[in-house]
Parts: sequence; structure tokens; C-alpha cells
Amino acid sequence: MDNNKRVILAVVLSAVILFGWQWLFPASHQPAVQPEQQTATTQGERGANATGASQSAATQSETAAPVNTVQLDEFTPGEGREVVVTTPLYTATFNTQGGILEKYLLENYKETIESGSPQVNMIGEEAQRKAPLGLVVNGKATWTDAQWSFDGGDLAIGPGETKTVTFTGQMGDLRVERHLTFTGDNYAINETVSVTNAGKIGLDGKIAFTAATRSLNTDGGRMNRDRFEFMTTEGKREEVTDHDKLEQWMSHTAPLDWAAISSNYFLMAMVPGQQTSTIKARIEDGIYRLALERSATFPPMTQMNFDNVYFFGPTDRDLLAKVPGNLAKVVNFGWFDVIAKPLLLFMNWIYQYVGNYGVAILLLTVVIKLLFWPLTHKSYKSMNEMKKLQPLMQKIKEKHGDDKQKMQQEIMQLYKTYKVSPAGGCLPMVIQIPVFFGLYRALMGAVELRHACFIKYLPFTDHIWLADLSAKDPYYITPLIMGLTMFLQQKLTPQAGDPMQQKLMLLMPVVFTFMFLNFPAGLVVYWLTNNVLSIGQQWMIMRKS
Repeated sequence: MDNNKRVILAVVLSAVILFGWQWLFPASHQPAVQPEQQTATTQGERGANATGASQSAATQSETAAPVNTVQLDEFTPGEGREVVVTTPLYTATFNTQGGILEKYLLENYKETIESGSPQVNMIGEEAQRKAPLGLVVNGKATWTDAQWSFDGGDLAIGPGETKTVTFTGQMGDLRVERHLTFTGDNYAINETVSVTNAGKIGLDGKIAFTAATRSLNTDGGRMNRDRFEFMTTEGKREEVTDHDKLEQWMSHTAPLDWAAISSNYFLMAMVPGQQTSTIKARIEDGIYRLALERSATFPPMTQMNFDNVYFFGPTDRDLLAKVPGNLAKVVNFGWFDVIAKPLLLFMNWIYQYVGNYGVAILLLTVVIKLLFWPLTHKSYKSMNEMKKLQPLMQKIKEKHGDDKQKMQQEIMQLYKTYKVSPAGGCLPMVIQIPVFFGLYRALMGAVELRHACFIKYLPFTDHIWLADLSAKDPYYITPLIMGLTMFLQQKLTPQAGDPMQQKLMLLMPVVFTFMFLNFPAGLVVYWLTNNVLSIGQQWMIMRKS
């Protein structure tokens, strides 16, 4: 088998392995975690001293003030009731009994594309009993083990505005105040917890911030799975999706930048800052639970402050970049991240002018094809020349079939005589592979494509068709056409192998069609457009030949 055939086969099989493996077995990276023996929910610390999400975080610190300089008001407990915070981006409903988050509706995102579909609720009714945005002090759940009071009402926050709500609780000698600050133009919520020990005995313990959700994967797709992930201050990133391993608490202690429950399009993250924290994660009764815990000391007659930043919302890269703790790095496209993100930026730039993400994908594909036109042209031309040499190569193999060394020498001399490179047909294609896979990863995880419409109705019918580029084609029209174009492309490509290899190459369109049946429509549109352009280019080269 000559080098050209080997490279072609390697490229094709690599593509099949990449797409097939991710389709059948979505990636799962297991962090070095140890089962946590404690049963309490977890904790976290940190935060941004900034009151708005756009402000950079100050270095995390614990501040202490003597009680005799912080006058404690008389505490009068009240009944738990709802407090609603409304911003242009979301509506959050809290319970004054501990400041628990009961509902979190995203204003600009619906569960489905159906008319009248409800807004995405990042909590879910089932997760309410797991205390989203709960606070645990010294192993006690403050929403059940403390009495609470609240003096205020609902908040309406406009663009650019910043407002704060305060929940006050009493748990033995500890006075707990939760100050939650909201801004009208970001999903970040900054919290400062003030814990005052009014007793005469100091306490050593822990404080934990919690999160919980039913699921962030609203479409239920195989390529969009819920996961736990975190990043350390050293830049080490880990994620886990294995549900079997999460039936018991799993933990990891390190200086953390952030920890999150996430899917392709939505994120429930906490930013604890530059101090060592313990991340704990578990799936319990179908609910994803996350907590950040840290050690804390409560000296007598002293007030201690702890900060934390929450981000509950879509994986909007621009808004994430305004949150402290390197949270923008939660959007990561793996090996091809450095290629995928610029391609997304360019796609969004095109969208500003055409107003349709399907058209933007088409134009982006055309631009990429034009950029690689000379390389592709060289590749097809080289493969065509190699095909012409096949009769001479076959004669050499017949003549020196028993002498492999002599046969290779004769073949190399043949290449030299006709000035043909055995890898000339594949190397230009190999150079393009990172770009193709980078765009593939970008289109799989771009929140912009969620519910983005291309062609709403099947032509000449009232049947919903490509109304959501993040979902599969409901009628499988585009993947089937993609398979046909791929088959035609293979037929037009000069074949430089034996009959068995040629049959194997022609089997590839069938394999790809099967895999693409359930891929997001945006990705299929890209691949289909690329195939059509490649067919046109091959036809032009063949005509000139």
C-alpha cells in the first residue's frame, strides 16, 4: 500500500472516529476526586467585592469587626414569604426563610420553539427542596435551623441599575445576614454573608454555598449532557458526567476559580475566589447538587464576612467575560478552542448583516472554502496525477512483488520521474481538518444557535422544518442530502487504491449519514454546504483536465 493511500485512509478513519465516538460516547473527563464522608451539603467562599457583575473582583478576604463596634438590632423572626427580583434578563423568586431560590426564569429563552412555550426555569420544582442558593454554617442548614426576617419587598431592576436585598437570620449565638446584589445587565449575583458571633466562645467550623437544578439540558439531546465541572487557580480544568459515580458525594479540594453545573447552552456557576475551597457534587433523586465549602472561624464578639458570586444563565461568552474568576473559560471547545472561538466571532459578525444564522453558516462555509481553495485545488490535482500513475505502479508491483525493497525503490523513482508527491493529495486536506473540526465543535456548543431559525417551514407546506439549528432535522432531509453529496464527491474524487479500498471509501458516506441523522441542523447545513462547494471545485478541475 503506497503512502498516498495510507494517508487518505488515515484521514477518513480519523474523521469517522472523531464524529462517531462523540456521537456514541460523549466525552467524560473524571477528576481526581475522593468520596466525601460528610453528608452535609457543601460550601464555597469568595466573591467579588464589586456590586455589579461588570466590576472586577477584589482579592477575597475575611473581614472581622468587634461586636461592640457593630450594634446588633433586636431580632424579630417572621414567616417565610416570596420575594421577586425582576431584571431585563431574568425573574428570580426567593423565599425569605433562608434566602432560598425557588424559581429562576430566563426572560429571553423558552423551553421549546412551540408557541406559548414557558420560559426556561433553571431551578425546576423538584430542585426547590434541595435548597438552591442555600447557606450552610457549621454543618447546619440555615434555611431550616435558623429563624429569619426580611424587611423589604419585590425589586424591579432596570438596565445598568444595581440593587441589593438582605435576609437576616438568627441561629443560636450566630447572627447571619445575606446581602444579595443584582445588576440589570448581567446574570451574575454577588453575595456577601456577614456572620456575627454574639457569644463569648469562639467557634471553628465551615461555611458552604449551594446550588441545585433539575437539569440544564432542556432539549434532552445525546450531544448535550449535564455535567459538573470546575477550574483551579492553576488553570487545571476537570469535568465529570458519569452519573453512576455521582450517586454518592464526590469532592475535590483546591484553590478554585469556579465550579459549575453546566450543559452546552446553560450554566449554574459559583465563583469562590483565590482561596482553597472544597467542591462537592452529587446527583440525588434526579437533582444535580453542587456546593462550595471552606473552613471558617467565628471569634467571640466578632463579625466575619464571606463573599461569593453566582452566575445562573446562558453560556453567553460576552457576559461571562465580565464575571470575575476566569468564568469565561467555562466555554471551551477542547483541542480546537483556539480555532472555534474566532470562527464563532466571524459567524456572529456575518449575522449582524444577514439576520439569519442559517445564512450566516452558509456564508461562513463559503469564506472558509475560498480560503482553502488553492490547497484543495492542489490536493485534487495531485490525486488525479497519482491516478494516472496507477497502471505503471501496478506493473512495478507485478515485476518486483517478491522484492519489497526493490519495488519501493522503483516506485519512488517513478514519483521522481513524473514529479508527483505521494502525499500531495492528502497533506493539503490534513491542514484543513483542524478548521473543519473547530467549526464542528463551535456549532455544537454555540448558544446563539439554540432556537435560531433557518427555514421555518418545509417548502410548500405548513410543517415546521429547520426552525431550530441546535436541534436535528425532524424529517432527516438535510442529512440524507448530505450523504448523497458525500457519495457524489467520493465518485468524483480520483481513486488511487485497489478495488477493496475504493469500496471502503464509498462506504464512508453511509457511515456519516447515519451519524449525522441526529446532529444539530446547523452542523449538517455546514457539512452539506461544504460538500456542494467541493463537488463544484472537483468538477471544475476535472473539466480542465
